[in-house]
Amino acid sequence: MREAATSMGSMLRLDIDRRGGLLICLDGSIIAMASSLPPSHHLTSIPLPSDPGGQVVPIHIVTHASQLPPEFLKPSPDNKLVVGFDCEGVDLCRNGTLCIMQLAFPDAIYLVDAIEGGKTLVEACKPALESSHITKVIHDCKRDSEALYFQFNIKLHNVFDTQIAYTLIEEQEGGTKVPDDYISFVGLLADPRYCGISYLEKQEVRVLLRQDPNFWKYRPLSELMVRAATDDVRFLLYIYNKMVVKMNQKSLWYLAVRGALYCRCFCITDNDYADWPPLPPIPENLITDNNAPEMEILSVVDVPPGKMGVVIGRKGASILAIKESCNAEIFIGGDKGPPDKVFVIGPVKQVRKAEAILRGRMLEVY
Repeated sequence: MREAATSMGSMLRLDIDRRGGLLICLDGSIIAMASSLPPSHHLTSIPLPSDPGGQVVPIHIVTHASQLPPEFLKPSPDNKLVVGFDCEGVDLCRNGTLCIMQLAFPDAIYLVDAIEGGKTLVEACKPALESSHITKVIHDCKRDSEALYFQFNIKLHNVFDTQIAYTLIEEQEGGTKVPDDYISFVGLLADPRYCGISYLEKQEVRVLLRQDPNFWKYRPLSELMVRAATDDVRFLLYIYNKMVVKMNQKSLWYLAVRGALYCRCFCITDNDYADWPPLPPIPENLITDNNAPEMEILSVVDVPPGKMGVVIGRKGASILAIKESCNAEIFIGGDKGPPDKVFVIGPVKQVRKAEAILRGRMLEVY
């Protein structure tokens, strides 16, 4: 019996001949003895900085912490790591259910099964997810961080958020920032400067999620679930390597600060985030620069009952106008909540300006 496995974008195709006991690339090269692979073994390809075609790596479904790399579980300044990271779940936020955490290493993908492994498994990852010695490459960390914080008391830290990085690179190269113009992961993958591939399967999974919101809860994991979860992280290290060489020191500092603020964004605390890691200070050589960056902050604005509609406006016109008048990012909880807060991220003066406009809108009477 012969089985064919095709990776996204046709970047790599494998041919598995169980009778001959070989795992063979279609170019004829032998990768491994099929008889040596566990029955549930999954494979994928990870593109490399020097080889977009990538290398074949195993996918490990993790139900116990002992199945994760020791250097991940016990972060060390002597062994700094960069890993791709994402989460899947049912209504992923503070009140939802985190089902899978995906970790992409250069030599393997790990799908950390929070349903089978439970709270004990996720909490075993806490030191790594909070560590400054492990960089977590992720696309839009806000809801993932919220789920980790409220469900497992994990303060996600030291992220390289590719959505933020994309915007900073565009600005660094002379582009104009447009309110609410945040690139999607599908859009990022399609950009030829970073990957240049189509992620058609993402739409298939989105349709399934609309039909059945509990899609990520089912066990055992189906082939589609494994493939979809893997595809969300296996390109992240490649994109990271493409992005980091483009960014100057100022952009890298902004990335670190905004990444930290994004992680806190929906994680409201009563102590003004005092128990979270401090924000990265402005590098000394940038302070003396004539074009020194401004320190950025996160402000949480309370919205009185019945006033969120005034803040948002008809078809979002009011909130968009506020965003256009301030050099700050403004987020609302939306359907996932919290329903009575507006989150503002940006330079101090611009945040204060946004706060004043928001409070003025709340006083308006119609």
